[in-house]
Amino acid sequence: MTAPAPTERVLATLNADGSRRWIRPKLSKGKLWQRRRSVAFGLMVLFLAIPHFRLNGKPLMLLDLPRREFTLFGTTFLPTDTLLLMLLGISLLIGIFLLTALYGRVWCGWACPQTVYMEFLFRPIERWLEGGWGGSRQMDKQRQHFHPRRLAKYAIYAVLAAILGNTFLAYFVGTDALQHWMLSSPYEEPVPFVAMAVVTLMVFLDFTWFREQTCLVACPYGRWQAVLLDKQSLIVAYDPARGEPRRAPKKGLPIAGASAGDCVDCNACVNTCPTGIDIRDGLQMECIHCTQCADACDTVMRKVGKPEGLVRYTSKEALEGHIRHFIRPRTVLYPLAFALFFGGFIYALETKSKADVTILGAIGQPFSREPDGSVVNQVRVKIANRSNGVRRYTVELLDADDAKLIAPELPLTLTNGKNAATSLFIIMPESAFHNGTHRMTLRVTDDAGFSQLIPWRLRGPDEHERESREHK
Repeated sequence: MTAPAPTERVLATLNADGSRRWIRPKLSKGKLWQRRRSVAFGLMVLFLAIPHFRLNGKPLMLLDLPRREFTLFGTTFLPTDTLLLMLLGISLLIGIFLLTALYGRVWCGWACPQTVYMEFLFRPIERWLEGGWGGSRQMDKQRQHFHPRRLAKYAIYAVLAAILGNTFLAYFVGTDALQHWMLSSPYEEPVPFVAMAVVTLMVFLDFTWFREQTCLVACPYGRWQAVLLDKQSLIVAYDPARGEPRRAPKKGLPIAGASAGDCVDCNACVNTCPTGIDIRDGLQMECIHCTQCADACDTVMRKVGKPEGLVRYTSKEALEGHIRHFIRPRTVLYPLAFALFFGGFIYALETKSKADVTILGAIGQPFSREPDGSVVNQVRVKIANRSNGVRRYTVELLDADDAKLIAPELPLTLTNGKNAATSLFIIMPESAFHNGTHRMTLRVTDDAGFSQLIPWRLRGPDEHERESREHK
């Protein structure tokens, strides 16, 4: 038995028989496209430059997974910063909700790196080398997969993929490490070489083969829009009240008749869509709100003497003839929630300690003895510099006048974001211990005013052990 053939296309990039449908959108150079191009060029420069920017001596953005350190705008977050990371993550999530409620999928169409690079870097090269929209479609029709022009396109794509792939890696390993990898021999650094090769290959396949399927299949945003958008959200939409019923104009004659809509059924909006959908079918998951259909339709409307805006930025409420309300429950609640969580993040960030200090006991036996009978406790101190400068840390004892502190590696000098551990040796007479313990306080300070008091309990012999030792 064979499955029945589908009556309509299941996915924009699939034909009815299950084969790949290559989407070659026709460029529509309208006013919205010109604005998007300016934004895209600025974003491409920004995406490439961010790993090289420094703030407070740190990368502007570095998601260092091997070290489990996340640097954003010159501030380093550690896995122990649970509250900070939670508040920041929730704030970003609410920000996405608010942006979508107000402006729809403006991120997808105007700022997403996938869209920016695909539509304003890779597709222009493809059109230039393959002879535009018609040339690419002709090569697809004749199955000229290894046409010299197409091979030249792949060669340029490979170079761009290497640049973008290494830039992507710089967000996770830093520019210094990446430069070392690039200048090292693959025999000396085989793992980094494989990492660079794999990421480059993934970028190459993304923009050469996977392309718009990243938006249609991999990205979850389209599936979220059903709950993120409401009837007042700004979307790119076709106005059926004005456009229907569709009628193609006769040659040499304008569209006339009260029953005829403004849509001339020219399919310009379909031919220009980078995800291969028909905007006239209503709001769809595949629509990334790139406005190419609006530019294409406006061009046709001018030619046939009709007003622009048959496809435009609007809302479902406006299409139904109602007034679009900017103030509504989600545009009030989302900003309040964002202010609450992001304000909490800023407060927690400003009030968090300038250093993380951890005190640990000795490994092995809890204490040892000196020849004169004194008791020695080894204490390990781990300090992480969370300030924005170089700091010198010292440790002193409080409430222990009869104790002696030996700290071979103090003061401990740490640059911002770095941590180190050192060992302290505290020597006390055995008479200072009661029930085998002695409570005291360690104070850790730096040269910029940081001070932290840490209670600690030293271990030593109890009275029975001392009596037994004296009796012997």
